[in-house]
Amino acid sequence: MSEQILNLKGADLTETKLASLGKVLVDFWAPWCGPCRMVAPILEKVAAEMEGKATIAKVNIDENPDAAAAYGVSSIPTMILFVDGKEAARMIGANPKSAIIDFINGQN
Repeated sequence: MSEQILNLKGADLTETKLASLGKVLVDFWAPWCGPCRMVAPILEKVAAEMEGKATIAKVNIDENPDAAAAYGVSSIPTMILFVDGKEAARMIGANPKSAIIDFINGQN
């Protein structure tokens, strides 16, 4: 995983922690998920392009099942965009880089 992408644990998903990061796209994923593996290199490119504008983070649901349950993640990949610690929007499934960037930029 790139150093531009944060690897979060369930305990990191507090409103205070997320608010300190500003705009954060959190990818809920698992190593056995094919679409999740397809999205991983795309998110690395998104992280590089959005540096200074948004933070990209990942949560492995196998290691953090309580976090997935807390946010109602029932299919993966699910990307939740947090703005100032609050959920602003969510995107489900593997999407191209342009769609992910538009998704991030479309939320204030």
